[in-house]
Amino acid sequence: MEQPRPLPRPAPSSAPEKAVVVGAGMGGLAAAIRLAAMGLSVTVVEAAEAPGGKARAIPSAAGPVDCGPTVLTLRHVFDALFALGGARLEDHVTLIPQPVLARHWWPESPTLDLFPEREANIEAIRAFAGPREAEAFARFDRLAEGLFQTFDAPVMQAARPDLAAIAKASLARPALWPALLPGLSLNRLLRQYFRDPRLVQLFARYATYVGGRPGHSPAVLSLIWRAEGAGVWAVAGGMHSLAAALAQVAEGMGVRFRYATRARRIITQGGRVTGVEVEGGTLPAHICVFNGDPAALTSGLLGEAAARALPARATQPRSLSAWVWAFAARPHGADLIHHNVFFTEDPAAEFGPIGRGEMPEKPTLYICAEDRATLPSPDALERFEIIVNAPAGDHPHPDEEARCRTRTFQRLRRFGLTFSPDPQASSLTTPAMLARRFPASEGAIYGRSPEGALATFQRPTARTALPGLYLAGGGAHPGAGVPMAALSGMHAAEAIRQDLTSASRSAPTATPGGISTGSATTEPARFR
Repeated sequence: MEQPRPLPRPAPSSAPEKAVVVGAGMGGLAAAIRLAAMGLSVTVVEAAEAPGGKARAIPSAAGPVDCGPTVLTLRHVFDALFALGGARLEDHVTLIPQPVLARHWWPESPTLDLFPEREANIEAIRAFAGPREAEAFARFDRLAEGLFQTFDAPVMQAARPDLAAIAKASLARPALWPALLPGLSLNRLLRQYFRDPRLVQLFARYATYVGGRPGHSPAVLSLIWRAEGAGVWAVAGGMHSLAAALAQVAEGMGVRFRYATRARRIITQGGRVTGVEVEGGTLPAHICVFNGDPAALTSGLLGEAAARALPARATQPRSLSAWVWAFAARPHGADLIHHNVFFTEDPAAEFGPIGRGEMPEKPTLYICAEDRATLPSPDALERFEIIVNAPAGDHPHPDEEARCRTRTFQRLRRFGLTFSPDPQASSLTTPAMLARRFPASEGAIYGRSPEGALATFQRPTARTALPGLYLAGGGAHPGAGVPMAALSGMHAAEAIRQDLTSASRSAPTATPGGISTGSATTEPARFR
């Protein structure tokens, strides 16, 4: 097990230990709150003008519309964060439990709704595909639940995946063994349960939640279904509202935010972190939590010392990216709910081209109808986000906007769904745009790819090889997704707590000097 490493201990008369969090995404916000609760002096620097990271929004005629994550599960993770700031989540954000998890559509097929209740799902699948498939779902659901329970403590809640604990827990559940076979993909596992290809396709899509292709991702990812099956909440105002509320709680705890400020370099002295160089000066600190794509470190964007903090395998190969439409319009035709998935007839026609770095002609389309979480006014403009799976890449595709428009909206017309007015070209975010917004990501949304049997164990953990530098965010353990990113902030804070405790048990040492400029004490910009 990785051992805590002592951090320099401040002199008794000095101010609280200083920490700089680079990035105000969900992982960075969670780390900042937890470090402030530990009594540290915390500054968050964020290149954008608002918190959220990938949980961001763009303007529309109906108000800010999300163009990042939309699915919120595992609410208790955020209840705990707000409680650390002496607050209640429900006093800052309105979360709306969704009675229907998602509505699923196929060409020439009835729709299928899934629910938070197991028996309701069994009956829905019985009506959709017959009694044999309903029984298959019941068995698969029990498997996914067992996998979630087995992997929660030794993987998601642990600082690093604990192989011994996983093995011990698995030995006590023989029913899980088939899903743990090396090389067994999620697609192959599902074919052992379901005969209806629509159900294989539906539950295989959960691999894309963490940036993988179903035929190349391990079967254990079926546990993601149980995270969603336990309940989904919509965030009133959009997911970016949750990030804004977390930033507000952090500010109330004394955390200083510096928006529109880009980190340039992680400064070291004597082989450990002593500060962060930002636009306009340097912030002295012995602790830096990096809440960005870890590839920004390995590529050298934050200096040579940080580039050596992680092995290359921690960031390669890259996960999937996406083309994202975010716009306001009036929908016509299909009866949408908050979460909707319009499946392609042939999954191979989607993931085959993606594997070759190409835009699929017949993609599956996910639509978040943001205002359907509540009842929108009749004939009112509504906010929509449409996500199309894409290969990572930092170069634009030829005629990208026109081709994506055709392959999105013409396909939706086959389901009877149209929008007025048509989205403008500015409504589309491409992988190349994501690559520019999130340096060194290559447009990958989820960091390192989850494909491969050992991918879970190759994702970087909170501690790096550079003392004083820690990781948080979807690119670090335990992985992608809003609650997972928040848990990564917990792991970073816990690693820092252990290291500071270790330092306090050792003899006091002189604190290495840093470079001090006026920017270190500049008042943070007010959150907008």
